Amino acid sequence: MSRARLILLTTLAMLAFAGNSLLCRIALKGTAIEGTAIDAISFTAIRLAAGAAVLCLIVCVRRRSVFGQGNWPSACALLAYAVCFSLAYTELSAATGALLLFVSVQASMIAYGIRAGERLSRIQLAGFVLAAGGLIVLLLPGLASPPVAGALLMLFAGAAWAVYSLRAKGAGDPTKVTAGNFVRAALVAAGLSLFVIARGQASMDMAGFWCAVLSGAVTSGLGYVIWYSVLPALRAISAATVQLSVPVIAALGGVILLGEGVSLRLVLASVAILGGIALVILKPQAERG
Repeated sequence: MSRARLILLTTLAMLAFAGNSLLCRIALKGTAIEGTAIDAISFTAIRLAAGAAVLCLIVCVRRRSVFGQGNWPSACALLAYAVCFSLAYTELSAATGALLLFVSVQASMIAYGIRAGERLSRIQLAGFVLAAGGLIVLLLPGLASPPVAGALLMLFAGAAWAVYSLRAKGAGDPTKVTAGNFVRAALVAAGLSLFVIARGQASMDMAGFWCAVLSGAVTSGLGYVIWYSVLPALRAISAATVQLSVPVIAALGGVILLGEGVSLRLVLASVAILGGIALVILKPQAERG
């Protein structure tokens, strides 16, 4: 793969990941300006269904069978991530949500590594303390602090995504496995959506519907396929570094597309969290390089 193609596809993958936060926030809050908004569960069900459809189509085009790929434990982790992600964005800004999701995913991965026997160096410990301090600053009570319920939901979403990612390692063809897990998660999400409809708690508008479709088909389905295609060509240090850009892209998108403000607290917390996590995940690679 040429360097230009690698840079282009990596950039598209990061834009897709940040786009999930923006599309969800637009659907659940932005469309409410018109008087209605899609509910979080319906958004999730449509997102997963659209993602499943696109991923299965890609697998079929490659003349491979999607059946027998993926598993229910991974699908449940994917569903937990998607549901909590949507529910959290009923309260959080795009920037805050993306930052909390990122720190939760990375913290869960780090915790798994420590449990598996890895040990942190002094620089990594300093980075961990710095990131933890930034998270505490972000969540401390005050006018600029995010809602507690939304923050906890997003932290749980990140932990669920970390579980899903860890289970996906060595599971086989990433696209086929992801397609199988999306199909399973979409089936359960459809059941949850029917339950919400039966209780009279569902709501829908066309803008929210199409945001969910785009989130599932493009920024989730195609985004994951693009990321998996470039991941083998990236050094581990590069793959870890570029992912630090996702919360920043989401923050800029929130300001430009949604008119969201960025507080000094969020800026300082972001610098501390992203800087601290960078020290933890990049130092081992630097030492080996």
